[in-house]
Amino acid sequence: MKSILILACSALVFLAPHTLPGAAGEPELLWPEGAPGALGDSDRDRPTLTPYVPATANGRAMLLIPGGSYSGIYEGQAEPFALWLNQQGITAFVLRYRLGSTGYRYPAQLQDAVRAMQHIRSQADRWKIRPDKVGAMGFSAGGHLVSTLLNHPEDGNLAGAEGLRAARPDIAILCYPVISMTTRPHETSRRNLIGATPPENLVRHTSSELQVRPGLPPCFVWHTTEDKMVPVDHSLLFAGALLGQGVPCELHLYQKGDHGTGLIGTVHPWFDDLVFWLKAQGFCE
Repeated sequence: MKSILILACSALVFLAPHTLPGAAGEPELLWPEGAPGALGDSDRDRPTLTPYVPATANGRAMLLIPGGSYSGIYEGQAEPFALWLNQQGITAFVLRYRLGSTGYRYPAQLQDAVRAMQHIRSQADRWKIRPDKVGAMGFSAGGHLVSTLLNHPEDGNLAGAEGLRAARPDIAILCYPVISMTTRPHETSRRNLIGATPPENLVRHTSSELQVRPGLPPCFVWHTTEDKMVPVDHSLLFAGALLGQGVPCELHLYQKGDHGTGLIGTVHPWFDDLVFWLKAQGFCE
């Protein structure tokens, strides 16, 4: 059944039809001895990282973070995009992180993302990837998690200074991201991440447009102006903050499409735009 699913995804991915897709490895526990602050010992308390290795790898890697309003993991943004990245030669790692809907608040999700980046880089020889070519790609609330991984990896770092240097990605891709907890916030994501009545300092700290600093890695951001769930203001605010701090940023706004536009199996220009940008960053040929 799994092989049929992989072939179906391959048929839908139209940008590189002659490239064989990769295949999922076994999910690996991020915290074999138990996650920090774990509330139990069920699957929801044990975040995992699932590797997808392409048939022809180029030595680049991407941490892939699906969205789901910090209340779930939307699988349509997980394996299908891991296989698409494989078709570009990029080794992908899907993160399934702890969720606000099961009681986890900031920075638990960031701890999982930081740990994932550290794990990928520490295992670079095993995966035959370059530790200086590891990016992060997030959708919706997963885009917010990528933005906090850029801005405040120290909040999720439990490994000391050496671990902090391995935490920030070398590039970032944010797809219709949740960004602000103050300006037209996505209320479900905000509640699941920082609670119903968060203190003002935490609201500002988790509003990524307010936390951008110089020296962050290049970012690719895209959104649709018709998005009714996460307003396009989020991407505009983040891109404006990046450019204001001199951070390389490519912003694409598309007129048509509601939240979640451009999934695998659809024809949308963002695929070509992203591949063009990835080539410019040295992540694919």
